Amino acid sequence: MADISLARSKMLLLSGSANRPLAEEIAAHLGQPLCQVTTRRFADGELFVRIDENVRGQDVFIIQPTNSPGDNILELLILIDAARRASAARITAVVPYFGYARQDRKDQPRVAISAKLMANLITTAGADRVLALDFHQHQLQGFFDIPVDHLYAAPVFTQHYRQKHLQDLVVVAPDVGSAKMARGFAKRLNASLAIIDKRRPSANVAEVVNVVGELGQRDCLITDDMIDTAGTMSEAARALKRLGARTIYCCASHGVLSGPAVERLSTAPIAEVAITNTIHLPEERRFAQLKVLSIAPLLAQAIKNTQSDQSVSSLCD
Repeated sequence: MADISLARSKMLLLSGSANRPLAEEIAAHLGQPLCQVTTRRFADGELFVRIDENVRGQDVFIIQPTNSPGDNILELLILIDAARRASAARITAVVPYFGYARQDRKDQPRVAISAKLMANLITTAGADRVLALDFHQHQLQGFFDIPVDHLYAAPVFTQHYRQKHLQDLVVVAPDVGSAKMARGFAKRLNASLAIIDKRRPSANVAEVVNVVGELGQRDCLITDDMIDTAGTMSEAARALKRLGARTIYCCASHGVLSGPAVERLSTAPIAEVAITNTIHLPEERRFAQLKVLSIAPLLAQAIKNTQSDQSVSSLCD
């Protein structure tokens, strides 16, 4: 993608330490350098953050996913606070992956709604708006009392799979909650739809009960918003293979890949696992079937449109 010329000069790009390579790639697409930021720790481990350039009157974009460890969300909050106290004109939190989003309702006694808490913290810290990609649940947009531009990685994935020229494809939702996402992929890829009936005996444990839909000897694409321990993806792939699926592909916007995920995916009957680079994945967590697609061009265009007051929703088509 060619460099994107900025409509205005008053833009400042900041990056936390959670995913510096993605921030650098976004900056390259925008033709805009990253602002110098000093980040260090005190002796007891507390974060010290200082913005080393003038931000007064600037349109500030802070790029930082909030995946584990918890210091990532703290660093984002501290950067927002520093920019606000330095008189930035507007602060946009660019959150490629919004962590702590799985607790989005009180479905058990005495549990927190951590997704709402994270939204409150970002707002209270001083962000004027949020630019995010594929929330775990779409209703999280309503948890914020500031404007939210919610992007989708689906255009990146559909372009990738169109280049494979897959024929007679079945898009598979790994659970009922993912059916809407899978239906969108099926429409874009001119494919049919199947849904896996799954239950969770406990957290991070998935058990396939049934598959609703026709499979036959056809290629299958399992879609989800995130892969954490990969229990859902690996069990879904094995169930599809038992039912006669030909070639199985998986994709997810966020590759958390924690715990046994790499081993599960690398030993499952999956031809390719495609994720985006919303979360920085070290080389030791990569495996042969993994394909990492960049969402930097999409985020760069969204930042450009935000800064020039143009439509961001058009990027979701």
